[in-house]
Amino acid sequence: MHLVATAAGPLDGDHLGLSIDVAPGTSLSVFSVASTLALPGRSRLTVTARVGPGASLRYSPEPLVLADGCDLRVDVLLSLAGDATAFWREEIVFGRYGEPSGRCRSRFDATVDGVPLLRQEVTAGDPALHGSPAVFASARCAGSTLLVGDLPREVHLAEGCAVLPLAGPGTLVSALAADTVELRRRLEWGERLADKSLP
Repeated sequence: MHLVATAAGPLDGDHLGLSIDVAPGTSLSVFSVASTLALPGRSRLTVTARVGPGASLRYSPEPLVLADGCDLRVDVLLSLAGDATAFWREEIVFGRYGEPSGRCRSRFDATVDGVPLLRQEVTAGDPALHGSPAVFASARCAGSTLLVGDLPREVHLAEGCAVLPLAGPGTLVSALAADTVELRRRLEWGERLADKSLP
């Protein structure tokens, strides 16, 4: 399935919601035809996904671009049955070309059979934090991929990328980069290490 937006957005005052239900024993892949551009003003995006027993979800939209002046809140709620699998990739670009990043606070909550698997919150565009060497430093893009299933429990580290197994049935790949091409390359490198079945 491809998500199609009729115009750039979210816009000031928007609260966009997407609800995904993957029925038991089925598979769903969700992509988008273009990047999402968060425009100046306060807005919110909520994605709720439920993956039933024996089901599989792949969620991999194009990057979210934080235009200067945006103040976006993103909430992702992912709930999986115990034997469900998932591939969930998110990419964020800190501003359009030549402009500073807008603000974004993104929270990701994933559970398996009701047990927390990942609770993660990322804040971008906060002048007190954004450029810190301990946060994003000079990177213009950040991304992560959560892979849920029966995966090797191996740690891999490389420049700008980390592959870390979680306490539950999953692995988190996190990456920083100067541009979207390098970000995608680093994420795909980590994804293949986390799941040997990926091409």
